[in-house]
Amino acid sequence: MNTIDEIHELYARGELSPAELIAITRERIEAEEPELNAFINLFLDEAEEQANALGKPPEPMPPLWGIPFGVKDNICYQDHETTCASRILLGYRPPYTATALRRVLEAGAIIVGKTNMDEFAMGSTGEYSYFGPTSNPLNKDHVPGGTSSGSAAAVGAGLVPFALGSDTGGSVRQPGAWCGVVGFKPSYGRVSRYGLIAFASSLDQIGVISRSVRDSLRVFLVMGGYDPMDSTTSRMPLPSEQEIIRLHRETKLRVGLPREYFGQGTDPEIADAVMEGAMLLEKDGYTLKEISLPHTRYVIPCYQIVVAAECSSNLARFDGIRYGFRAEGTSSLEEIYVKTRSEGFGPEVKRRIAAGAFVLSAGYQDKYFLRAQKVRRLIRRDYDDAFKEVDVILSPTFPVPPVKKGESLADPLAVYLMDTLTAAANLAGIPGISVPGHPDSRGFRPGIHISAPYMGEETMFIAALRLEELQNHPDSRAP
Repeated sequence: MNTIDEIHELYARGELSPAELIAITRERIEAEEPELNAFINLFLDEAEEQANALGKPPEPMPPLWGIPFGVKDNICYQDHETTCASRILLGYRPPYTATALRRVLEAGAIIVGKTNMDEFAMGSTGEYSYFGPTSNPLNKDHVPGGTSSGSAAAVGAGLVPFALGSDTGGSVRQPGAWCGVVGFKPSYGRVSRYGLIAFASSLDQIGVISRSVRDSLRVFLVMGGYDPMDSTTSRMPLPSEQEIIRLHRETKLRVGLPREYFGQGTDPEIADAVMEGAMLLEKDGYTLKEISLPHTRYVIPCYQIVVAAECSSNLARFDGIRYGFRAEGTSSLEEIYVKTRSEGFGPEVKRRIAAGAFVLSAGYQDKYFLRAQKVRRLIRRDYDDAFKEVDVILSPTFPVPPVKKGESLADPLAVYLMDTLTAAANLAGIPGISVPGHPDSRGFRPGIHISAPYMGEETMFIAALRLEELQNHPDSRAP
C-alpha cells in the first residue's frame, strides 16, 4: 500500500480512483485476513459506497481524501459495533462518533473496518482479544504487539495506509515497532479522548500507525486540536506541516541517549539498530549526548499501579445493566453483576481490576496509589531536566524482538516488564514516535523511539522525518 501523498498523486493524474483503491483494499483484506485476523468488523460495502460517492478529486484535495483506513475497536463509531475486543461489549453500538475519528472522516478518509486489539487495551502482545490473536505480518508465527495489534498488522501487511490506535503505555509505538511501521503518540491533551473508551484516563491517547512519518504527521494535524467535549485538550495551536517539512533538513538538533535504556535487558541487535540511527544523525550534523533518566527503574511499578487503579474505576460501568453482554440464569442484582463480569471479562482484564481494587482499598491507597503518583512526578522531572540539555531523546522503542504466539501468556509479569521503555512517555505526558530501523538478522525492523518535550511535536517530527530519510538512503547502512 502506498503512502498518502503517493495515492493522492495517482488520484490527481487520473491513474487511480477511490473506488478502484477500495476494490484493491477488499482483495488484499480477503486474501490476508483469514490468517492475519487484523479486523473485528469490516465495512467494505459501506466503504465502496463512500468511494463511489466521492467523484473526481477536488481542488485543493482535502488532506485525507479517498484514503482507506482502519480504527481500533475502542474508538466509538456511531451506529457501528464497538466492542473493545471484549465479550462484555458485544452488540454495543455507540450513539456518537469519537472526535478524532469524526475529524479524520471529515477530511475525506474512508473507514474500512474496526481493528482487533487486546481486550480493553490491556496487554502487550495482541493475544488478549475475545476474537482471537492477531498475527505479525512480517512472520505470522509471531505476535504483532499490543494493544493496537490489528491496526499495526493491517498497516504492516499493506491493507491500509494508516490506522488509528490508542496508546496508554506504548500500545501504538510498540506494535508499530514489531510490525515494521511508524507508531506515533501525541502529547497528552493534543488529541481529544472524547469517544475513546477509557482504560486509564490520565494516560490514554489516540495515536496513529502509518507507513511513513509524514503520513502520521498529516493524520495528527487532522485529528488534533482543542475539543470542547474533552476538557483535557489543549488550546495551543497545532504545528504547521509546511514549516516542519521546510525545517527538517536544515535543523540540527541535540540528541540525548539515555544510558538506562541501553543496558541489561535490551536486545543487542535492537540497541545496535538505534545506535546506527544515532550515528546517521550525527553524521548529518546532529549532536549526540549521553543522558540519564535516573527513575527509569521505577517506571513499571509506578505505571502498573496507576493503570490498575484507573482501569478498576473506569471498568466499573460494565455491569450488564446499561449496555453490552448480560449473563443469563441470574436471580438477583448482585448475581447479575458478578456473573456478567465473570463471564464477560477476560483473564487480563480481571487481573488488572483486582489489582486496582487492592491499591485503592482502605489502608493501601497511601502505600501504593498515592506513592505511585509521587514517583510519577519524579519521572516527569527526569524528562524536564533532560530536555534542558537536549532537544529530543533517542532510544529503543521496545527492548526485545517479537515473541512467538503463546510464549508470553504464562507469565503476565514478564509482559508487563516489556513496557519499560515506552510507558515513561505516557507517565510524563510527552510525545513519542517509533521509526523502523534497518532489518535485523531475524527479518524484523527494530523500532527507534524519538521523544520530545511536552507539546514538542514539531521538534519530534523534524527529527523523525530526517531519520527516516537518512535510513532510506541507499548508502545508509554502516559497513
